[in-house]
Amino acid sequence: MMELTYIHHSCYLAEDDQCILVFDYWQDPQGVLHQRLQSSTKQIYFFVSHFHQDHYNPEIFSWQLSQDAPAPRHIISYDTRKRHHILPAQCTAVLHPDETYSDELLSVTAFRSTDVGVSYLVKTCDTTLFHAGDLNNWYFDTPNELLKISPDEMEGLYLSILRDISRSTPAITHVMLPIDPRLGRNALRGVTQFLTHITTRELYPMHTWEEDISSQIQNLAELFCSTRFHPLHEN
Repeated sequence: MMELTYIHHSCYLAEDDQCILVFDYWQDPQGVLHQRLQSSTKQIYFFVSHFHQDHYNPEIFSWQLSQDAPAPRHIISYDTRKRHHILPAQCTAVLHPDETYSDELLSVTAFRSTDVGVSYLVKTCDTTLFHAGDLNNWYFDTPNELLKISPDEMEGLYLSILRDISRSTPAITHVMLPIDPRLGRNALRGVTQFLTHITTRELYPMHTWEEDISSQIQNLAELFCSTRFHPLHEN
């Protein structure tokens, strides 16, 4: 059974009997990730969705693991490899949207993002996981200098990506999605649309900039009764 642990910001650790998956590692304030990885002899995967500094830390290429652990595998987005000048030999796979990777333990499909890089759908022998990276409906009420498209164009792009994901996998067990308070009253717009389009068993919020979103989670839980919403706290 896959168990997920929130680390910090957009980083989650997912672990089952055979492997450990680390998504978008940036910081480990409580030291939980370091302790878990240093003591494990399982196959470890590091996923990086895009090049932004709050989703990538070069430490993933020099992590001190147990001497009995196999070499870690690195699934890197195309923009991360280019922007951070990562050598091809360091990467197990470098993925663009619509590209895949598979091995004896899992398969990965990269989807588009509404920001940069990719989002990841991961399938193991007994579960599915989705990590959004910075995929979200960045629907700001006021002009945002970082966005190059209008709010309505953003929404259309986001819904288009959701349709792609839904056609591939209409039901996902573990979903990690941004709930960004900077969006104000639209903070739940993207996650609500995701849950409407894709059946989700377990929802794990991220990218909250450490703000309290417990009331927003409660609102979602009342709307989507069949989804389990996990509280956000660093272990």
